[in-house]
Amino acid sequence: MSTGARPALARFARNIPRVAVAAVAALALAACGGGTEKTESKPSAGSGDASKAAAAFPVTVAHKYGSTTIDKEPKKIVTLGLSDQDAVLALGIKPVGSVDWFKEKPYGKWPWTKDKWGSEQPQIVGERDEYNMEKIAALQPDLVIAQYSGMKKEQYDTLSKFTKVVAQPKEHPDYGAPWQVMTRQIGKALGKDAETEKLITDIDARFKAVRDKHPEFAQKTLAVADSFEAGKYSAFTKTDPKSIFFSELGFKLKPEIDSLAKPGYNVAELSAEKLNVLDVDRLVWVTSSTEANDRIKAEPLYTKLKVQQEKRDLFVPYQDPDIGAAFSFNTVLSIPYAIDQIEPLLAAVK
Repeated sequence: MSTGARPALARFARNIPRVAVAAVAALALAACGGGTEKTESKPSAGSGDASKAAAAFPVTVAHKYGSTTIDKEPKKIVTLGLSDQDAVLALGIKPVGSVDWFKEKPYGKWPWTKDKWGSEQPQIVGERDEYNMEKIAALQPDLVIAQYSGMKKEQYDTLSKFTKVVAQPKEHPDYGAPWQVMTRQIGKALGKDAETEKLITDIDARFKAVRDKHPEFAQKTLAVADSFEAGKYSAFTKTDPKSIFFSELGFKLKPEIDSLAKPGYNVAELSAEKLNVLDVDRLVWVTSSTEANDRIKAEPLYTKLKVQQEKRDLFVPYQDPDIGAAFSFNTVLSIPYAIDQIEPLLAAVK
């Protein structure tokens, strides 16, 4: 399996190794003064901006593990959700720490964030839902954000010993919250509600423009799938960011896929004998290589599907160009890029 091309999915949830809470807390006390010592921060560019930011606080953000009150504007942010850094960047803040997507590095790589990061790079403090508590504590963050994540209660409790933590939304399953919900959670925690609503309104307008331009999409069923090894296929449920992206373009999703997924998972695992569930009006394969495409196309049971016979299937690269990555992230920064790339491909399918 290519570790550099596989999108992060809830199916990779695993038991997180227990952290030595006392050891981490001790490090936090040494690094952060127990989370109470004030660190010197640089003055903002203008006193008006500083006053406006200060006026937004305190704020209280509800989440899966309760609620967190943030008393003053956070300056040093660590993002532990797999795509959380995008919304933080869009709101004008560069996280000092972030987690990795299968060794893909969340900074400087993707076309929608290169300019936002510039020459700065965050400290990598974990991979997916495995966090290096010592590295996080050493960064002395004012706030940890974990929206598109599977953060466990034990991890939340450990982090809360030395910093403020806003965990994933409580109304949705892990990795299942709409991008609007996660963006609003992040914006509220940063005291930037107005800027956040502007970002969301602009993206909603982009989706609406596509729906208005292509009313035929609303009459079409669509599924998103992948395959990483012979004989094994995956289809994404309605709570996966990829499916959410295409539903907001106007397409109808297929409920049968949701019924095939295990509880708590945003993907249904399919054998070749189950590929008929993918016989939809538009089928989008998010693949990492030409070899994977050829293997899928050569599957005898796949060749029997009308979606394949009538050439209504799209094989979209995850990266190079980064089309699949863009709608896998499905953030306020990646969505415009994804729309620009995928709309002409979808429109060309008759």
